[in-house]
Amino acid sequence: MFLASTLLTHVGKLPLKVQQLGYINRGLKVAVVGSVGGIGQPLSLLLKQNPLISTLSLYDIKNTTGVGVDLSHINTRASVCPFEGKNGLKKAMDKADIVVIPAGLPRKPGMKREDLVDVNASVACEVAFAASEVCPGAMLAFITNPINVIVPIVATILKAKGTYDPNRLFGVTTLDVVRAQTFVADILNVNPQKVNIPVIGGHTGRTILPILSQCDPPYKGTDKEREALIQRIQNAGTEVVNAKDGLGSATLSMAYAAAQFVSSLIKGIKGSKDECIVECAYVESDVTEAEFFATPLILGPQGVKENTGLPDLDDDERQALDCMLPILKESIAKGIKLGEGMMSSCA
Repeated sequence: MFLASTLLTHVGKLPLKVQQLGYINRGLKVAVVGSVGGIGQPLSLLLKQNPLISTLSLYDIKNTTGVGVDLSHINTRASVCPFEGKNGLKKAMDKADIVVIPAGLPRKPGMKREDLVDVNASVACEVAFAASEVCPGAMLAFITNPINVIVPIVATILKAKGTYDPNRLFGVTTLDVVRAQTFVADILNVNPQKVNIPVIGGHTGRTILPILSQCDPPYKGTDKEREALIQRIQNAGTEVVNAKDGLGSATLSMAYAAAQFVSSLIKGIKGSKDECIVECAYVESDVTEAEFFATPLILGPQGVKENTGLPDLDDDERQALDCMLPILKESIAKGIKLGEGMMSSCA
């Protein structure tokens, strides 16, 4: 009895890594920053259904209480804790295991993801500062666009604050994989969840590179069909923006993909003897000349367990990679410069 009570008393004082390695059998705290938005609400709904989440913490500028009360009526394990306003961000993120960030301005027709930098960089900066203070060991999963720029901004700030761990910072590119699986499955007339296809690079236009040569089951389209498929995957976000005719960007599909990625992070944290947890994500990388790059990653208790590197590429894919790298490196350089400039403004 004494042992049990002593253990419970000191659980909160144990190092985060010890808790994540499974020595303490507990549910996880996941914070959603931007929980009232078009992605945030369906994402929060999906996360509320995850049995391994014990606390679902919601943050937005306003109207979070209503969303929180609504979600709290769902009969699943996770308790819902809403926070809002200027002082709510740190409270929402306090001691979180995972912070997922869909907050930011969505795209409208005619806009590129890069057009969102000026507005959304401030969101990334605030989250980076809050994470450094209240949850330095958390996995940070950014959805906020443009991911190619946002992730380097956050990395730069975390480095300056002394809390950067490259294995715990992710740009969520899962939607590119989900779209590739869906579009290929439509062509092959198979179950999309049985399609395996890596998507590497970044998360905008030509930096999104689906590796069709490694598709399983095999994709055997003509050169013209292959090019059309690649362009559709690369421009799928714009397809949604145009279809919504000014009323939003990809929200439901992004929420689904983000929930899948968070679920994989949780499985990695909890550890699995029988399953290798693999997701593509945009992370610090040395597999190409680009300092940040998306490739298939094996996830574990500390985040990235192993970067599997570049999959085998055919000649066309190698050429596409060479053409994409200068674009990606320019975005990364911009993010690093912005991060350095924002250190004083966000402090």
